[in-house]
Amino acid sequence: MTGTTRSSADLDIRRRKVLFRSWHRGMREVDLILGSFADGEIAALSEDELAVYEALMAEPDADILKWVTGEAPVPARHDTPVFAKILSYRARVNV
Repeated sequence: MTGTTRSSADLDIRRRKVLFRSWHRGMREVDLILGSFADGEIAALSEDELAVYEALMAEPDADILKWVTGEAPVPARHDTPVFAKILSYRARVNV
């Protein structure tokens, strides 16, 4: 079970892949953070925002978790409006 609650039927191939990768990270905590964000926001991201999100997903799970929890500072290359959306989404849905 992936945890996703969203159907990918209405998404283009790129977004389907990103949605799948968001839920299959390797570290369950990051699956929940990125997966739930992708469930709620993937269809609304612009192409540029999607590229920024894909770059973030290329980072190790442990680093992403530290950035999201505030345990480590977010590197400038990932301190973006997309990262702010992830934090905002997490706060709204309490992941």
